Amino acid sequence: MRRCALAVRRYGQGAPLVLLHGLFGAGANWHSIAVRLAGRFEVLAVDLRNHGASPRMPKMDYAAMAGDVVQLLDDLALRDAHVLGHSMGGKVAMTLALRWPQRVRRLIVVDIAPVAYADRFAPLIDAVLRLDLAAVVARADADRQLARHIDSAPVRALLLQNLARRDGAWAWRIDWRAIAAALPGLLHFEPESARRQSPAPMLVVQGAESDYVLPEHRPQIDAMFPQASFRTIAGAGHWVHVDRPAELSEVVSGWLG
Repeated sequence: MRRCALAVRRYGQGAPLVLLHGLFGAGANWHSIAVRLAGRFEVLAVDLRNHGASPRMPKMDYAAMAGDVVQLLDDLALRDAHVLGHSMGGKVAMTLALRWPQRVRRLIVVDIAPVAYADRFAPLIDAVLRLDLAAVVARADADRQLARHIDSAPVRALLLQNLARRDGAWAWRIDWRAIAAALPGLLHFEPESARRQSPAPMLVVQGAESDYVLPEHRPQIDAMFPQASFRTIAGAGHWVHVDRPAELSEVVSGWLG
């Protein structure tokens, strides 16, 4: 397997805590959370493969991405760490805890379950790939192009955070085509991992306004993670760290403490 050395932002000192972002995200999205937690932990905010400043890789499944995190821990001479993952990053975190249980102290999964989800993302990727970067002078131009296909301003902002100036031109900090190719697998949870069981204590943090973690998902979670517990944060949707950063930071710090 080709090596993938992940880009990482490091904050603070203490027990290591790895933060894994969701689809279309980056470690930078977790800056405000990382700053809040840096007083008690050495926070490692990672860019997963094909995102942010991390390498572009043709293979993108949960086992490979979890292996990237193991490689990061090895590179930093860390025997183990607390791991927090949101959405896609939550599935990476669960795969890590199931396949390399000795590397995970405690696991926090934010608003995702180890189940298959309907495809909400292919139309977004299609809209982005239609965007004419040559016609973009300012970021607002890109937003206007996306608005022809995507009504939600917050969703457009999420996608456009991956657009940056490079050598005097606009360029993407994300490999949209690699993600599109991997998307069918990312919507599911790999059967090989689902047949395993993790001894790690796990906290599932749900957004009260989100429909990603449902009561019917509990038996599958409990089967793989018998030490799972659950918390709900009021007023938060799927992007809990954006909607309620202070509350999420408090929950994370308290539970890990």
